[in-house]
This record gives sequence, structure tokens and C-alpha cells, in this order.
Amino acid sequence: MELAKNKQALFNYEILDKWEAGLVLRGPEVRSAKNKRIDFKGSYVSFKNNDLWLIGMHIAPYSPAKAVQKDYEPKKQRKLLLHKKELNQIKGKLTQKGLTIVPIKLYTTRGLIKVEIAVVKGKKQADKKAKIKQRDIDRDTERTLKERY
Repeated sequence: MELAKNKQALFNYEILDKWEAGLVLRGPEVRSAKNKRIDFKGSYVSFKNNDLWLIGMHIAPYSPAKAVQKDYEPKKQRKLLLHKKELNQIKGKLTQKGLTIVPIKLYTTRGLIKVEIAVVKGKKQADKKAKIKQRDIDRDTERTLKERY
């Protein structure tokens, strides 16, 4: 079940490769995430000490557990869980200039919370405008077809 999607990243970047990673969360964070109280705005993935860390993703505090979460930090860094082979693949991809890693979506699989990360390359302004124009054209044709039938 999909919990959150990073629509801004899908619009601003061209996705080159995707991976599924586990996410280290505490109990109240899991409940808040399952209640879809997540914001990807400004989040990215970075290497620190040969581990991947998700930085800047906001998970709102779980309201029934406020007494337990006194010093809760919603935008703290969270560790991503990947196999060593996958980590080496990602590290190899990042040697190319202009590539970065961003989270694409957060979802549950068999009761576990997973995050889909992707190696991406920034789109040019012209590409973004062309995508908006194509979307408008598609919307207009859909309207006219709906009116006819």
C-alpha cells in the first residue's frame, strides 16, 4: 500500500535507476507513517560511513504518543537498509557528474515500511515546459471526447 509519493522529484528529475530499501523507524514513527503523515519536500539520500541516509523527510509526531516522544525531531536523518551489493552499485552510479539520489515513494510491504529510491538526473527547463504542455493537450482532448460521447 502506497503511503506517500514524491511528485516534485518525479517532475524535476529524470529517473535512471530504482531500488527498494528498508527504513529504520521507531514505533511511533511507524504509526505516523502508516497514517500518511509524511512530507518528502526537500528530502534526499546521502552516503555517510558507507551507509545510505535519508535526509530531510518529515514524519509528523504521532499524537497519541506525545508523552513518549518528548524530544522528537520530525526531520531527523534515517538510515536506509540495503544489501552491500546494492550499495556498491549506487556508489558506482554516483561517480558520474550531475547524478543524485532522491526518495520516490514510501509504501508498506508485508507489514514493513519500504522506501523506493532512485538515481536521478535533473531535467532541463524546456523538458519541464514540454511535459506541462503535453499534459494540458491530453486534458483538453479528454474533455472533448467526453463531451462528444
